[in-house]
Amino acid sequence: MPDYRELVEFIVRRLVTTPDSVQVESRTDDHGVASVSIRVAPEDVGRVIGKRGATINAIRLLAKAAAVKVNDRVDVDIIEDE
Repeated sequence: MPDYRELVEFIVRRLVTTPDSVQVESRTDDHGVASVSIRVAPEDVGRVIGKRGATINAIRLLAKAAAVKVNDRVDVDIIEDE
């Protein structure tokens, strides 16, 4: 199984202005679906989401492309702290 956490973290760290604040967690549920959660600084949330969600959708697409090669399923979500 590819390391989806590492892939997503690599991409997100290059997008944000404060890469030290990036936290990416990955876990797999009982059905074998990998869930990747992204936390960034509040000022970087817009950079990760992008216009109309284009950037986060591209990140999801890359993770899913890596998962298809090994017949896995992966979900990528950004967690917004208030």
